[in-house]
Amino acid sequence: MLILSIALTLHLLSAVVWDGGMFAAYLCLRPAAGPLDPPQRLSLWRRFFAKFFPWVWASVVLLLVTGVWMILSFFGGFAHAPMYINIMMALGLVMVALYAWLFHGPWLKFKRAVDASDWPTAGAHLNSIRQIIAVNLPLGLIVWIVGGTGRYWG
Repeated sequence: MLILSIALTLHLLSAVVWDGGMFAAYLCLRPAAGPLDPPQRLSLWRRFFAKFFPWVWASVVLLLVTGVWMILSFFGGFAHAPMYINIMMALGLVMVALYAWLFHGPWLKFKRAVDASDWPTAGAHLNSIRQIIAVNLPLGLIVWIVGGTGRYWG
């Protein structure tokens, strides 16, 4: 049971880091940075994402490893896991795919544009990042709701 508690703790902390970072970025940093001039605003976002994204990668790895391990060891596999666990896994995989797309597409292009002081291009890529986060954040919140309430669905 100790190893299950450790896995669940790492799983929850990873979700808090990822979802909490998206929440802070989208609902707090975005409006606070809005009035800044483009070079300042876009440079701030570049620094923020450069610090945040390694934490997201660590969270993604821990979420996948601990999630799959708990499904296999606690439930005896996906076929035996309750529906809410499979829903969490499916939504989590969609979130990972969206994040991988965000990171390898808009983020890398955004980073290069900011480094080249190409503010219009950087702004366009930041908008793409914003749109992906606008989808991923609610998905993450839904996963939390499913995880917290699923065992009581009957």
